[in-house]
Amino acid sequence: MQNKEEIFVKIHEALEFMELPVLVSYEDIKKRYRELSKKYHPDFNQQEDKMRMLNDAYALLKHYIFHYRFSFSDEEIQKQYPENGYGRKFRI
Repeated sequence: MQNKEEIFVKIHEALEFMELPVLVSYEDIKKRYRELSKKYHPDFNQQEDKMRMLNDAYALLKHYIFHYRFSFSDEEIQKQYPENGYGRKFRI
């Protein structure tokens, strides 16, 4: 099992690889994944390692967003991020 610092570092590496800001929504992650998957897809380029890294980064961020989103109540999310409305964006 990994500790929190290792997970935190991996999440920030995934954000850097996908060129995403720290305050991000799942829709932003999904949109960026689709853009980069067209760029790195092995059928169009010979960059299988980058496509694998992209898939890993997307899976990690997706898991983190949904785990974080459902581990708090709606009221807690609204208190923590009132400017974003119903917690659609999360600070990673």
